[in-house]
Amino acid sequence: MALDIFLFYMQNQIYIFISTLLCVHNKLFCTFVDQKTDIMYLKDFEIRWNDIDANRHLANKAYIEFAAHTRMSFLTEKGFDQRLLGKFNIGPVVFYEHIYYFKEVFYGRPVKVSLEISGLSEDGKFFEFRHKYYDYKGRNFAQCEMMGAWMDLNTRKLIALPGEIHQLLDTVERPEDFKVLTKEDTRKFAKTPVDLEQV
Repeated sequence: MALDIFLFYMQNQIYIFISTLLCVHNKLFCTFVDQKTDIMYLKDFEIRWNDIDANRHLANKAYIEFAAHTRMSFLTEKGFDQRLLGKFNIGPVVFYEHIYYFKEVFYGRPVKVSLEISGLSEDGKFFEFRHKYYDYKGRNFAQCEMMGAWMDLNTRKLIALPGEIHQLLDTVERPEDFKVLTKEDTRKFAKTPVDLEQV
């Protein structure tokens, strides 16, 4: 009986010790990231059970979902909420997303996803975002480059941003390698559709 009580006590002490270490580590990690990313927007994520794949690491789809959620959180916080987008009846569309994987991450560890506006056309029609993925130790385990544009939801055509919305993006800090985009930049990979009858 005494042995059982002792073992139970030790298990609780170990749990408390590990929990304390994790809390301290997370605080240090947040401080580290805040110091290193003064112009990057950061979003916290917990890797859920349905975010992992058959290899028991973060699935490809989760990288896309984390990036998309980070973008929409960023836009919402900058004033691009559903009310404003509904007022002009516009929405963002994606041209491509390129993901570069550097190392694995696993279930049960928090991650952070950053966002920078790496490119924007003068009229605001085209935009380019860069995401970096950081593990719980602040290590960069992946990067995503995404390009897109704004679409009129009535005509289903690409449009320039209305002035009221464009002004919101002008207030966002930009990285040193920021680029003013043109239509040619959206076609730099020279990809065109090939229908089945053409194969």
